[in-house]
Amino acid sequence: MTAIIDIQQLYERDYLEWLEETIRLLKSRQVADIDYENLIAELEELAKNEKRRVRSLLEQIIRHLLLYQYWDLEKSRNANHWAAEIISFRNQINEDLTTNLLNHLDENLNLIYSNALDYVKTKSKLTNLPELCPYTLVQILDKNWLP
Repeated sequence: MTAIIDIQQLYERDYLEWLEETIRLLKSRQVADIDYENLIAELEELAKNEKRRVRSLLEQIIRHLLLYQYWDLEKSRNANHWAAEIISFRNQINEDLTTNLLNHLDENLNLIYSNALDYVKTKSKLTNLPELCPYTLVQILDKNWLP
């Protein structure tokens, strides 16, 4: 019990050292000494952050797709920039995309689109933007696709 209390105190005192000690305990299979409460909390937070990260990247791609497709007044000056941004965000999202994260994006596509739409409407003042996402997730993530 002393080891658990010590490692829990370590979590409060020095996060990096707690992390290194937890890794050492896991590698040496000393599971009785692991600080499960904080480990579970950290893993849950890690999962939330990954989901938040890919949602944010997907929203950025959608924003730029909408600007690229619908903002004709600015297209001649900004099309190359928007296309480059789309490529950059696609590269980032596709690098670490797992089946689990892909399913998460698919389940949240309508909300992500709605957030992107709000941004683009405010930025561009366009009134011709579709209220429902005109793109499939496959299209959005396809490295070679543009509307």
